[in-house]
Amino acid sequence: MPRGLFITLEGLDGSGKTTQIKRLAAWLEKHGLHAAVTRQPGGTATGDRIREILLDSRSTGLAPMAEMALMFADRAQTIAQVIQPALDAGKIVLCDRFTDSTEAYQGGGRELGSEMVLALHRLICGDLQPDLTLLLLPGFEASLARARRRNGHVEAETGKDEGRFEAEEDAFYRRVWQKYREIAAREPDRVVLIEGDLSIDDVHEQIVEAVSERLVLTEAQA
Repeated sequence: MPRGLFITLEGLDGSGKTTQIKRLAAWLEKHGLHAAVTRQPGGTATGDRIREILLDSRSTGLAPMAEMALMFADRAQTIAQVIQPALDAGKIVLCDRFTDSTEAYQGGGRELGSEMVLALHRLICGDLQPDLTLLLLPGFEASLARARRRNGHVEAETGKDEGRFEAEEDAFYRRVWQKYREIAAREPDRVVLIEGDLSIDDVHEQIVEAVSERLVLTEAQA
């Protein structure tokens, strides 16, 4: 059985990833293609517990290296429990964040550098790479403002505090933003950059175009 297709969505918090991954899953379903949808951190029972530690504002004083280690612990569990079994079964996997997020947030934002992140990815994740990454980069200020508003809504609706990263200074997010752009420039065959303050429909159209092209290529190689 041919390997499935691994698609990741990346971007700053507030970039619209959650909305777009739902719309993409619905579009695939409409065309007879069921997708396994997961997220990071989270996506498994163990991962959800790790997510609580990572995103809760009460997790003060968490060392950058500890933060990165927890990210990879979550990722290893998700790969073993969700991603790899689905790919082995020939399914499409949609994942909200993957190692690009760690490179951007911990490598860039925390200034740990890319080399360490990529080395850990090879060691812990078996160097599993997405077939396609959709990187959403709307305007920086608008994206960050939406992220901070979103966390307030999440806390009001669910009682969960997931605002630890949103509390960071703008300079942190500038480094994350720049690192994402570096990743896109470094890996243009994998990363499709969708930037600017576009409408939800416009972003969806670009995503569908990119995914359609990759599906055609995958079918041709099968």
